[in-house]
Amino acid sequence: MKKYLIIFSFLIFNFAHAEMSESDKSKAWECSGIYMANYFLPSGEEFEYSMKEKSMASVKVMKTYALEIGISEKEWNDGVNKAVDKYYGSKYDKAKTEECHSFIASTIPNGAERVKKVAQTLY
Repeated sequence: MKKYLIIFSFLIFNFAHAEMSESDKSKAWECSGIYMANYFLPSGEEFEYSMKEKSMASVKVMKTYALEIGISEKEWNDGVNKAVDKYYGSKYDKAKTEECHSFIASTIPNGAERVKKVAQTLY
């Protein structure tokens, strides 16, 4: 019985901490749109190639995390598509991009490390 109580407590604890608020989902989608716009910047924009890699890695990490915590792929993709439509073609905005980096680092467990690891495996 004690074994089941421990497992049940573990599941409840993880479920309680494995949610993303609506505000965080909106911010994650917005950041995905910003990152995708960064990735597809036209040549001539002042934007280092390594930042394109970091942008794509960030999008992948946010989606992976969303799926890990139970957000459906359809819901996630719908939110990202709306954000991409909003930001696609916009110029690089360093302040918004840095804000998104901070968001990932503070919202996703080991977020900054996960982004770095994924960025190293893109090419």
